[in-house]
Amino acid sequence: MFKDSLSFAHFRNRLAHAEALPQLVLLGIVSGLVSGMVILAFRLMIDLPLEFWLPGGQSENFEGLPVWLRMVLPVVGAIVIALLFWQLLPSTRKVGVVHVLERLSYHQGSLPAKNMLVQFFGGGIAMLTGQSVGREGPAVHLGAACGSLIGQVFKLPNNTLRLLVGCGVAAAISAAFNTPLAGVIFSMEVILMEYTVIGFTPVLVASVTAALLIRVTYGVESAFTIPALQIQSVAEIPFVILLGIICALLAGGFIRIMIQTQKSVSWPLGIKLLIAGTLTGLVGIWYPQVMGLGYDTISEVLQGNMGLALLTGLLIAKWLLTPIVLGLGIPGGLIGPTLYIGAVAGATFAVLIAHYTGESNSGVGFYAMLGMGAMMGAVLNAPLAALIALLELTGNPNIIFPGMLTIVVASTAVRFFFNQPSIFLSSLKAQGLDYRQEPLTQVLSRLGVASAMNTRFVRCEMKINCESAIKVLEQRPEWLILEDKKGIPRYLLLPADLQYFIDREGELHGFNPQLELDLLEVPAIRKDIVSLGINATLKEALDRMNSERLDALWIQNYSKEITGTITREQVEQFYTQKTD
Repeated sequence: MFKDSLSFAHFRNRLAHAEALPQLVLLGIVSGLVSGMVILAFRLMIDLPLEFWLPGGQSENFEGLPVWLRMVLPVVGAIVIALLFWQLLPSTRKVGVVHVLERLSYHQGSLPAKNMLVQFFGGGIAMLTGQSVGREGPAVHLGAACGSLIGQVFKLPNNTLRLLVGCGVAAAISAAFNTPLAGVIFSMEVILMEYTVIGFTPVLVASVTAALLIRVTYGVESAFTIPALQIQSVAEIPFVILLGIICALLAGGFIRIMIQTQKSVSWPLGIKLLIAGTLTGLVGIWYPQVMGLGYDTISEVLQGNMGLALLTGLLIAKWLLTPIVLGLGIPGGLIGPTLYIGAVAGATFAVLIAHYTGESNSGVGFYAMLGMGAMMGAVLNAPLAALIALLELTGNPNIIFPGMLTIVVASTAVRFFFNQPSIFLSSLKAQGLDYRQEPLTQVLSRLGVASAMNTRFVRCEMKINCESAIKVLEQRPEWLILEDKKGIPRYLLLPADLQYFIDREGELHGFNPQLELDLLEVPAIRKDIVSLGINATLKEALDRMNSERLDALWIQNYSKEITGTITREQVEQFYTQKTD
C-alpha cells in the first residue's frame, strides 16, 4: 500500500481531486524552475547581443545609433519576422497573452510547443531590432507554455494543466520584472481570473522559484531606478484623481487603436509587418527612446531628467505607435509599453501642474510612478496586480494610498467611458472568441473525472445466460457495462433491474441456469455511453454529455482500458454539494 502511494500513477490520480496540495506544490516548483530557465534564456538572447553591439555596451541605447540605422533596423527586423512566419500555418503564428487565454478557454490549457518556439524567436527578433514592444507578453506566453507542456508530457489531468499554466505565467512575470508577488496576482487576476486557496499556493511557489533563479543571475535590483518619494499633502488628492482620469482616457484610446488596427487592416501578414517596421523606423528618427524596451527611458523619467517638450513628444509617439505595431502583428508585449506610457504621462502631468500652480508638489517621479500603475491597471483591467507591481517596483509603502486611488479611478473610468474589459479580452472578442468564466465552469474545471467516477462496475456481453448473470450480480456492482462483439462499451445497465427480471422469471417459469438473456431486451434502465479520457475535467464530461445528448460516459485510462463510469447525476451531485 505504501509503495503504491509513492507511484507516479497515484501521484497523477491525486491531482484529479480537490485536495492535492502537496502534489501541486511540487509541480509549482518544477514549473517555476523550468519557466524561469526559459525566461532567463529569452532575456539573455536579447540582452547579450544588444550589449555587444549597441553604443556604450548598454542594451537599450538605441538613441546612440546613427539616424539611418535607427530607420533601417526595425524594417530589417520586420522582414526577418515575416520570413519566420511565412511558411507557418495561421494557427501556429498565434502568440502572446491572447493566445494563452484562447487555449485556456477552448483547449483546456493545452499550449502547442510550435507556438512557443515562434514566440521565443519572433519576440527575440522584435526586441533585438528595436520594435516598440515589450518582453513581458512573450514571457507570459513562454511561461504558460512551459507549465502546459510539463502537464502534457506527463499526461496530467486537465484540471492540473490549467493551474500549471497559471504557475508558468506567475513565474514569467516574476522573472521579467523581479516582482514575485505581482506575478502571482497577475496570474490569478488576468489569466486564471479566480482566487482559490488550493490554486494560490502552487502559483506562489512557482513565482518565488523563478524569482530566486533570476536574482541569482541578475541580482536583486529592480527593473527601474526609482526615487523614494511620497505624497506631500492631502491637497494633492484632486491631482491624483485627475491623473487617474487622464490615464483612463489614454488607456481607452490605446485599446481602441490596437483593436481597430486588428479589425480594419486585412492586408497579407508580410505587408503588415513591413508597415509596422517602417513606422517604428520613422518615429525612431525623431524619438529613438520609443525603440526597444524603454526601461532606461522610464528610469530617466522617474528621476525627473526630461523636459516638457520631450515628454510630450514621447507620450504621443509611444501611445500611437505601440498599439498600431501590435495590431499589425509584431510578436511583442504591451505590459512594458503601458508602464512607459503611464510614466511619461504622469511626468508630463506633474510638469504642467508645477508650471501652472507654481508649486513643486510631490515631484515628477512621484506622479510618474502613479501613472505607471494607473495605466497598467486600466489597460489590463487588473487593478490589484498593478498596485502590487507598483509596490514591489518602488519598494516604497508610502505609494500604496495614492497608488490605490489613482489605479481605482483609472480602472473604473476606462470601464465606464469605454465599456471595455481588458485589452486581452477585447482582442479575443475582436477575433470572434470568448473567454467565459461562469462560476459553474470554474467549479467543474477544478476537478478531474477521476475524482468523481464510479469504479464499481462489471463488464459483460449483451447476451448472457442466467447462471453467468447471477455470478455477475454476486459481485455487487453499481453498473453493468454492456459491450458489443468487439469489446467496445455501449450501454450502462442497472444491476437491480437485471436482478428483478431474473427473480421474476424464476417465479413464473422456474429457474433455468442456461436460459439466455438478451440484456438489450430486459426491461431496465439503460444509458447509452461513449468514451472520455481520464485526464478530462468534470466540465469536459458535462460538455461531452451535452454534445452527444447522453447521460453517462465510460472513462478510459492512459492504456485505453475501461477504468470507471460517470453519469450526469454524479456531476450534478458534485456542484450541488449533495451527499450520498
